[in-house]
Amino acid sequence: MNLKQLEYFVRVAELGSFSKASMVLDIAQPALSRHVRQLETDLRATLLTRNGRGVSLTESGRRLFDHAVTILQSVERAAEDMESARDEPAGRIVVGLPPSIGRRLTLPLVERFRRELPKARPAIVEGLSTHVAEWIAGGRVDVGLLHNPEPTPALEVHPLAQEEMGLVGPAGDSTAPLGWSDLGAYPLVLPERSHAMRRLLETQAANAGVRLKVAMELTSIPSILDLVAAGHGYAVLTGTALAAWSGGRDFSMRRLADPAAVSTLFLAVPAHKPITPLGRRAMTILRDLVHTEIG
Repeated sequence: MNLKQLEYFVRVAELGSFSKASMVLDIAQPALSRHVRQLETDLRATLLTRNGRGVSLTESGRRLFDHAVTILQSVERAAEDMESARDEPAGRIVVGLPPSIGRRLTLPLVERFRRELPKARPAIVEGLSTHVAEWIAGGRVDVGLLHNPEPTPALEVHPLAQEEMGLVGPAGDSTAPLGWSDLGAYPLVLPERSHAMRRLLETQAANAGVRLKVAMELTSIPSILDLVAAGHGYAVLTGTALAAWSGGRDFSMRRLADPAAVSTLFLAVPAHKPITPLGRRAMTILRDLVHTEIG
């Protein structure tokens, strides 16, 4: 098994076709097929199911695909790191952002990279904080921002900003601070339990001895706000999330008090992998943008 075989296998798997992959890789299709067959022979496993429409991954193929992507990215980053040591930081870097943060930071982040790191190629992916944490730990994302991550030895995290959470209701509702004892009376439309803010809210409610009245669960914050605007319940969000997804509509927000519900935004990188010069520059840019755009 060698890197060229892994590269060919990944491209065939991504495109679902030997013919398409041969065009992209600029290699004759019979030669490409031989490389992949040799990889299957070396591993003593069938990696691809061939059919009239193309190819699909077997269970063994899916497992190898995940490993191969990580290996190829690591090799690319090693080469970029060596190049960066000779000159200004260059190459591809993958940044992971929660959706509400992505709405605020993607444009200024890209502009800072183009202005300060013209040789860099940033790729920005969005996902829930739990997913971004998994991607960083698995090597698919180089640096990211996370809300209230669970402690794990796979990540090195640095707190950047704190935001208070509040009860979000239709425009015209009270904006006075709300005690935890009163929160239990409100029908809530909340994200699913894998969402970082949902976990934080439930933990603090339990500490306050309050049972939340969960009317509905939705993954999408914009959909949650649609229901709040229509009078179907209340949300609990940070100001950044509300500003990112309100769509120009007016909502009321009551700060949770006694004690305050505080969501912390962390900068995260892999704990057991050296940070490249480009990665360090990306961390600096993210810190700056969080402080200027979020506070």
